[in-house]
Amino acid sequence: MFDKQIMISKEDALPGRDNSILESGQHFVNHTDLTAPPAKGCQQILLGLGCFWGAERLFWKIPGVVSTSVGYAGGYTPNPTYDEVCSGNTGHTEIVQVTFDPNQVSLATILQIFWEKHDPTQGMRQGNDRGTQYRSAIYTYSDEQMLVARESQTAYQDLLIESGKPSITTEIASAGPYYLAEEYHQQYLAKNPNGYCGIGGTGVCFPPQNNESEV
Repeated sequence: MFDKQIMISKEDALPGRDNSILESGQHFVNHTDLTAPPAKGCQQILLGLGCFWGAERLFWKIPGVVSTSVGYAGGYTPNPTYDEVCSGNTGHTEIVQVTFDPNQVSLATILQIFWEKHDPTQGMRQGNDRGTQYRSAIYTYSDEQMLVARESQTAYQDLLIESGKPSITTEIASAGPYYLAEEYHQQYLAKNPNGYCGIGGTGVCFPPQNNESEV
């Protein structure tokens, strides 16, 4: 029986399709264009921290975050559906794409929230959500972002060690293709305020003086 907590190989992944699952859309909360490239001076980062419904809500609330969307990254199947990703046969993890203005909020602050608001030590799961789609991940778009991500990982690992917690299993890599999820997943908890949210951290936080934003 197939174990969804084991990463599938590229050769065994589903073939996917040529057309995007979501070709256009508007952010339900701030009305930005979900498919638009970042405005001049803005940056994007891809963050995986378990079920993307609750994860996305964390980030659209941050001052300086221009837009968010949810989708799939880190796998093999082009333009996968949600059901295909859930099957474990695409290799993707559930992802939040965060578009932000670095003049208003730093990547370091965004990543502090990322580390604190989920458990990055659990491998291919978050709590009771099990499977490769729930693995922790940071996918970066530049060498500078990669450096910030690695430094934040080291800083948080030191805090975890001090608290007797396990080692971080977060995948940190350069961003590959990002595929938007179906429209009903976008800003799901704004549309369904009582919907499922699996977000839960380790209880280990960065020192308050290092935080620029509270969420």
